[in-house]
Amino acid sequence: MSLPYNFRALTKRLLFNRCTSTRWQRSFTGGEVGGRASNLNGSTVNVPSKEIVTPLPPLSQSMKDLPPVQYARPGDQKNVTQVTRLSNGLRVASENRFGQFCTVGVVIDSGPRYELAYPSGISHFLEKLAFQSTGDYSERDVIFRELERHGGICDCQSSRDTFVYAASADSRGLESVTRILSEVVLRPRLSVEEIELARQAVQFDLETLGMRPEQEPIVMDMVHAAAYRDNTLGFPKLCPVDNVPKIDRNTLLSYLGHHHTPDRMVLAGVGVPHDELVRLAERFFLEGSATWEVESKRASAHPKTVDKSVAQYTGGSKLEECAIPVYAAVGLPELAHVVIGLRGCSHQDKDFIAICVLNMMMGGGGSFSAGGPGKGMYTRLYTNVLNRYHWMYSATAYNHAYADTGLFCIHATAPPTHVRNLVEVITRELYTMQSRPGDQELRRAKTQLQSMLLMNLEARPVVFEDIGRQVLATGERRRPEHFIQAIEQITAEDVQNVARKMLSTAPALAARGEIKGIPDVKDIHAALTNEGRLPGNRRLTLFR
Repeated sequence: MSLPYNFRALTKRLLFNRCTSTRWQRSFTGGEVGGRASNLNGSTVNVPSKEIVTPLPPLSQSMKDLPPVQYARPGDQKNVTQVTRLSNGLRVASENRFGQFCTVGVVIDSGPRYELAYPSGISHFLEKLAFQSTGDYSERDVIFRELERHGGICDCQSSRDTFVYAASADSRGLESVTRILSEVVLRPRLSVEEIELARQAVQFDLETLGMRPEQEPIVMDMVHAAAYRDNTLGFPKLCPVDNVPKIDRNTLLSYLGHHHTPDRMVLAGVGVPHDELVRLAERFFLEGSATWEVESKRASAHPKTVDKSVAQYTGGSKLEECAIPVYAAVGLPELAHVVIGLRGCSHQDKDFIAICVLNMMMGGGGSFSAGGPGKGMYTRLYTNVLNRYHWMYSATAYNHAYADTGLFCIHATAPPTHVRNLVEVITRELYTMQSRPGDQELRRAKTQLQSMLLMNLEARPVVFEDIGRQVLATGERRRPEHFIQAIEQITAEDVQNVARKMLSTAPALAARGEIKGIPDVKDIHAALTNEGRLPGNRRLTLFR
């Protein structure tokens, strides 16, 4: 039987290593060994060698017959966002950046908030129907092969008030990418087979969400439904189970015909010449007709105009008693999920930056963080909540900002036996938001927000989405420097004022899981005016 090792070669290697180690030992005892000088102590550490190892000049000297090197400077790259409006109302916005790849996409003023006269869940369906067959592309595989020729990828995502189609590819494939985007946005086939596959995909999403311990997508839908009851932002982002069989081709075409029109779109690009993108937009987005313009069949029950309702904040509660699955291998107990929200402000409000700073001060996360020691440990929800109450498994602050309003909330989890205590801990933290922050705390939150803004904008897809959303909302894009200066100008009084404004509104409560004994939303409202203490509750102790 032959062994996998060559013992003769292994013996020679060991002898060589032994001799080498002996020679290195002698070199550190003094003298000059192999062209290596030694200092007075006999050490060769940090002593430059005088041995010539290459005929080339050192890197400190310039090469002959070569032009002088021109180094890039921060002021050399003046990336300006250019915006052009086409005759059909489509806005084209771009920012040319250095790099071989580009990101191009379409941002649309669409989403669940506009589904008042339609079955909720249309946006969920449209996500699944994105990048399917179109008038020029017989099937989705043809689209993907075209993108792969240019090293491209594509994606489609919807939020409560926007819908995004995007693709990243080699800049030399800009024409192909723009053509694909125009086809999937304006001329999808929406065949019966594709709609049925999308129906199955939506059903699968709903089933898998119910089987996962993570409940954030569900509870965020619930807290919006409680905060904006039966209007605009309160409509669900996830398709309700009862509506899955109701959405058909006529319904989708009717919705697209009113909400996916060029005047409600922005074609945004990063890493592309603006004139070239405008030329391609005129070629692909101006010429030809959309699918819903060619087909005249529309359900008469659907409206003929776009819903322009302003979001009405109501406050209230939405509770769901159910069993939440657990991962036995992880060892975590069954948790109850609670979200308490307050009315925030829109992203165009003068208090928007101050609320963002307050959101960074609150921070939060899970009781165990995989991001390394000290991650987020200075935020209030870590120091005042997670580090004090062992039964709190997570507590995180969120700030949702929209065109006409906003929602500031805290999502927390704990075992069902501590649901009432969990609510009191969160209400107390919400109440203490109006206390004056310390200079160090404020400075840390502002610096963290500034660094997060700049680091996120280093990614090309993030810049694309920033351009598209800003141009869609205001018609222009403000540079990052504007927001850096705005963050710097926030004072402790600004943070206190926005906290007081939010606390003056009625709270929104959403809870899911084993939530017996959870306080009523009226008790939470009373607690927010009484130092965060629920009526009839004893003082919280660290040892319960």
